[in-house]
Amino acid sequence: MFPYFIMLIFCGIPLFFMELSFGQFASQGCLGVWRISPMFKGVGYGMMVVSTYIGIYYNVVICIAFYYFFSSMTHVLPWAYCNNPWNTRDCAGVLDASNLTNGSRPAALPSNLSHLLNHSLQRTSPSEEYWRLYVLKLSDDIGNFGEVRLPLLGCLGVSWVVVFLCLIRGVKSSGKVVYFTATFPYVVLTILFVRGVTLEGAFTGIMYYLTPQWDKILEAKVWGDAASQIFYSLGCAWGGLITMASYNKFHNNCYRDSVIISITNCATSVYAGFVIFSILGFMANHLGVDVSRVADHGPGLAFVAYPEALTLLPISPLWSLLFFFMLILLGLGTQFCLLETLVTAIVDEVGNEWILQRKTYVTLGVAVAGFLLGIPLTSQAGIYWLLLMDNYAASFSLVVISCIMCVAIMYIYGHRNYFQDIQMMLGFPPPLFFQICWRFVSPAIIFLQAKVHRRLPQNPLHFRSLSEWNVLLHQLPQRRGVPEHGPSAPPSPTQTYGPQIRVREEPRTPRSAAGPLGWDYPIQRRQSLALSSTRLLADSEASDPEAGQWEPGT
Repeated sequence: MFPYFIMLIFCGIPLFFMELSFGQFASQGCLGVWRISPMFKGVGYGMMVVSTYIGIYYNVVICIAFYYFFSSMTHVLPWAYCNNPWNTRDCAGVLDASNLTNGSRPAALPSNLSHLLNHSLQRTSPSEEYWRLYVLKLSDDIGNFGEVRLPLLGCLGVSWVVVFLCLIRGVKSSGKVVYFTATFPYVVLTILFVRGVTLEGAFTGIMYYLTPQWDKILEAKVWGDAASQIFYSLGCAWGGLITMASYNKFHNNCYRDSVIISITNCATSVYAGFVIFSILGFMANHLGVDVSRVADHGPGLAFVAYPEALTLLPISPLWSLLFFFMLILLGLGTQFCLLETLVTAIVDEVGNEWILQRKTYVTLGVAVAGFLLGIPLTSQAGIYWLLLMDNYAASFSLVVISCIMCVAIMYIYGHRNYFQDIQMMLGFPPPLFFQICWRFVSPAIIFLQAKVHRRLPQNPLHFRSLSEWNVLLHQLPQRRGVPEHGPSAPPSPTQTYGPQIRVREEPRTPRSAAGPLGWDYPIQRRQSLALSSTRLLADSEASDPEAGQWEPGT
């Protein structure tokens, strides 16, 4: 946890505040904000590319959660026993098949039987075989796509329909849905936590979770994982923070919001760790093995290890329903932000009245495109591509984007200008800690992280002949997002790449009323900027003025 908190304090919270204040002051999406310096507009395109990648495969994860949720609507969970047609002879469940008729939970396995199952026979759990052989029907290589898994394809369609319906009216509809998707997971976490800590062996799992492994503190991978977790959990460099903050009132206290949200997010992650490892500790105690033997990460934790632990609980289908319903809600909350980021960027970039009045069709088009691009990920080789995109397409690129964003704002636009903008917007300058982090600490940490970045280890699935795909997917976001050689043509004497005249005498009105006045842009951009800044009015003609306001932390 030590690297996690260090990255949170010196990178996570400062970058979170920077993006919120950046989007709120400009009242523009991740592309429009770079009118302060068009040469760095590639950073905005990089954010769009990252959001596109994540939006495609993230909804596939949600669709798998939907599949498990529907599969849990039964008397006995289908991954509890080894008597199914897809199970192999290597399958060894922790439950006695004789209890299938009455649904009761057997006592802990005898130590000799536990040793036999886990060591001598190299046990394959029924949940793992259910995941590999039934849900995915996993192929033997990334190039062997096989067939499209129709149940997953149907669940993918359900996922995209739900996302589209929740965003059909922009931030007005999604803002109301988020009240439920952001709060109800806490209810489920609390229920699972109370149940988990009352189980035998839960304390062992929690101690494994809390005990630091100091021998790994100097490993670059540990710090890289901590940085990746911070960027993913806070949403830094995705473009979503800038987009959502652009709908705030101009004088909204985004400093307060950034601190509250970041700390709440960190506390939620720690709380969720207690929930997960209390159940895993119980499972390890039941099997008579160490917690490290049952702990996993990524899809293996969400769809193999934890579902297997749930089978050991009384009324296991109920706990399974709650768990996967929580995963669905958490995933939808993230997907709302990703889709709104892309839609807002497209609408801002076109910037005419025609597209403002047809924003719903833009949302529909992005959703349909995301569904079509996600179809290959529902094939028998889809999990290979999903893991490649997760490990390479949106990990190192976030570090690069964040580093360039800090440098562009602090040293190209100017730290004094930016601090004065924040003072005009909030009534006070950013605290000294944030000024130092923005100018020196955060860029230095991010740069060092980029220098020592190492590719994540390959997943234990049968990855073969992936070197070319690794290099391609690892470098594509940076190559497409951030320009390497600056503008394509030298600027003319009348062309500008930065702010010209600062207007600070009067406060700027919020986006929902008039649009940004804080930065002075080239004259030829003013008409499109005015149209872009009124897009919220087109969304909220039939509602009250406050309905379209989105404020972090509310």
